[in-house]
Amino acid sequence: KVRKALINKSSFEPADVDFETEIYSGAEEPYEFQFAQNFTAINGKFVFCEDEKDFVSNLVMLIQDNDWKEVFCFDPNINLMISGSLAINSKTAEIAKVDIGITGCECLIARTGSVMISSKQASGRRLPLFSNIHIVVAYTSQIVYNIKDGLKAIKKKYEGNIPSMIVNISGPSRT
Repeated sequence: KVRKALINKSSFEPADVDFETEIYSGAEEPYEFQFAQNFTAINGKFVFCEDEKDFVSNLVMLIQDNDWKEVFCFDPNINLMISGSLAINSKTAEIAKVDIGITGCECLIARTGSVMISSKQASGRRLPLFSNIHIVVAYTSQIVYNIKDGLKAIKKKYEGNIPSMIVNISGPSRT
């Protein structure tokens, strides 16, 4: 039947499809709150920090409370922020020992509570995938409403030189 259908094509032509109209209505509350609610609903752990100093103190406390040993970060901006407070490994040759990976992100998706990362970030493809626990550092300015807006932001940021890998992380991995 499939072969017959491919040979005898239908004359039916679908009407023009509108790809521009939004499917989902806009958020009624601020994106920060919507992201936090949706992220925690999919079992993500969320900590809002007032500033970078607050972030560092929360991170130090989190790592000490859980007795985590091998913490990796390849992002120079994050390393600069936490230098002097934590022992961070940034040697790519030792990535097989990674327990905790700290990375930035391209954006946070408020509607789904997802984190969008790409291969063009300092951590590349490796750190988010190798680490048992992935800590994402993001700013409220990186929060967008939906995935479409996130992809637009990446396209604008990289000016047509889109990363070879864009991943939308929606909750903890089942593995």
